[in-house]
Amino acid sequence: MDGSQTPVVEFDRVSFAYDGNLVLEDASFTVHEGDFFSLVGPNGGGKTTMLRLILGLIKARSGTVRVFGTSPERARSRIGYMPQKTALDPLFPVSVKDVVLMGRLGSLSAMGFYSREDRVCAEQALDMVEMRDFMHRPFSSLSGGQSQRVLLARALAVKPDLLILDEPTSNVDVVVENELYELLKRLNDSMTIMLVTHDLGFVSRYVKNVACVNRRLVTHPTCDISGEMISAVYGSDMHMIRHDAVTGRGDRHG
Repeated sequence: MDGSQTPVVEFDRVSFAYDGNLVLEDASFTVHEGDFFSLVGPNGGGKTTMLRLILGLIKARSGTVRVFGTSPERARSRIGYMPQKTALDPLFPVSVKDVVLMGRLGSLSAMGFYSREDRVCAEQALDMVEMRDFMHRPFSSLSGGQSQRVLLARALAVKPDLLILDEPTSNVDVVVENELYELLKRLNDSMTIMLVTHDLGFVSRYVKNVACVNRRLVTHPTCDISGEMISAVYGSDMHMIRHDAVTGRGDRHG
């Protein structure tokens, strides 16, 4: 992608409340085509709420959310989503390819069958995450890192223009985390990416822009993020450490 200034996600003074409790207040920001955009902030600060608004799963209390210039509901077919937790039972007897095909459920025929196009898209998605050789294996036989790649392929199976990930590295080790972020960096050449993460150390290496969310929202280019900004968002004495080594990252917070 050429990093053009075409808006992909737009929030205009958006607020949202659960049972009267305001979790997002007057949030405005824009994600442009080709961006690699991260949402950071404390638990309960509004990050996942923002993803749900973009996906059209909930509606703003006030303000406007636009995705690809239209409503989130109309844009949903252009979005690939990898949730933080999957409801898939790891012991369920399903193959890797079957898991990826679940990403094509929205395109099922009236008879409930996957088409040849669905199967081709699933295999192409497995190619993108370098897991094609595993497609006939049981999903339950995979390592944690392999499972994450397959779940990412499930999100990619819709051939998204926008890829959204909620804490994609929350349950993997350092090596797998590095590999996954390197993969996302390559995918960013052909799609816009938004992710929620607590791993501030990786923000400076991969992400182009970051939104600090704690009910209110402030966006910055990654290069402008400082310890003072992070402390203001998290409400504690924290600082970000850059991780320039491929296999190590040191302490996350200090």
